[in-house]
Amino acid sequence: MTPDQVIELIQSSIESSTVTAQIDGNHVSVVVVSEHFEGLNAVKKQQCVYAALQETIASGEIHAVHMKTYTPAQWADLNA
Repeated sequence: MTPDQVIELIQSSIESSTVTAQIDGNHVSVVVVSEHFEGLNAVKKQQCVYAALQETIASGEIHAVHMKTYTPAQWADLNA
């Protein structure tokens, strides 16, 4: 699995998302920024990302996921 494939999976599942991904073997690190996360707590945001990657996790293609999830406002504050 390539970073581009991970990005495509997440973007196809989470509307209006901007995603960056890094892969080390079968471990994936992602940063996801989306308006879809507005009003969601951290656990709900993570569940959205896990849902997007569910098949690849179940198959063992991805073993572990490290993620950071932000709303656009949170991302803007972080990068101000």
